[in-house]
Amino acid sequence: MRLALYQPDIPQNLGAFIRLAACLGVTLDIIEPCGFPVDDRRIRRAAMDYVDLARLRRHASWDAFRRERDGGRLVLLTTAGATTLPEARFCRDDILLLGRESAGVPAEIHAAADLRVRVPLQKGARSLNVALAAAMVLSEALRQTDGYQALA
Repeated sequence: MRLALYQPDIPQNLGAFIRLAACLGVTLDIIEPCGFPVDDRRIRRAAMDYVDLARLRRHASWDAFRRERDGGRLVLLTTAGATTLPEARFCRDDILLLGRESAGVPAEIHAAADLRVRVPLQKGARSLNVALAAAMVLSEALRQTDGYQALA
């Protein structure tokens, strides 16, 4: 199981993702360019001392990520997903992809996803914070695939 961020544009969210990936033992792929310098102090502050525990893979672009990808289904978390989180079935080698906080992902990346998952929300609510949505979906994916066993 891996997390992948497409061109993140809020450094504090990247810090939260680093901490999430470190604590749950998953690799975090960062698909650049980011909307900020990746060595930004706000990232370190949000990630606290977990940066050194995290397994990070940086990719210069979407094309580089696709070339360097190790297989596994690409599962896009999106408000436009046809499959709701309670209906989704995950695999151990899935890559959970999240788009930019400000704009999501372009249509070509949406089309490249093997599965598009959305977290059901109360009527009138647009979306969750991207790091919060990732934590919810990653938690369910790890539960379904016995991914927590390695952490126990």
